[in-house]
Amino acid sequence: MAGKRLELLKETLPAVSGAAVLWEPSHVDNEFKGMQAAAAALNIRLHSVEIPRPARLDEMERYIQAARDSHAEALVLAPGGFTILHRKRIIDMAAKNRLPVFSAWRIFAEQGAILTYGPDIDTARRVVYYVDRILKGAKPADLPIEQPSKFELVINLKAAKAIGVTIPPNVLARADKVIR
Repeated sequence: MAGKRLELLKETLPAVSGAAVLWEPSHVDNEFKGMQAAAAALNIRLHSVEIPRPARLDEMERYIQAARDSHAEALVLAPGGFTILHRKRIIDMAAKNRLPVFSAWRIFAEQGAILTYGPDIDTARRVVYYVDRILKGAKPADLPIEQPSKFELVINLKAAKAIGVTIPPNVLARADKVIR
């Protein structure tokens, strides 16, 4: 998924040569490591902006500034507890710095990310089912493994226009949802 997001970033911003990835080391997928091979193939220089534990919201400006200092032309938000909880503030700060934001879930686009690609959030909510079952005594090893079967591309045209990004028609045509 991380590689596909970078492909969409490159299709949306063909001239992009650098992107900053805001990620949390506690996030299970560790999206930054998953993006490195795709970035090399797409000729995109990645800059890691790791959110340390414990994360502090008052330091967010420093993380965004680190992205700008790396000459990033886009910001990729790896979903994790901190970035999900504070997505609106992070996205607003990035927009103030004219950094287009790309992420995984529709909720990020609804808050101002210009493009998201990832599992349909309704499908992803099945995680709640597993947590509920485990809290009621089920053994995790006994629960079936489910992979997301539906993915969605969401584009926020309003946010893109606000920072001067034009979404190419070939990307726009593939969108499952467009926020105007």
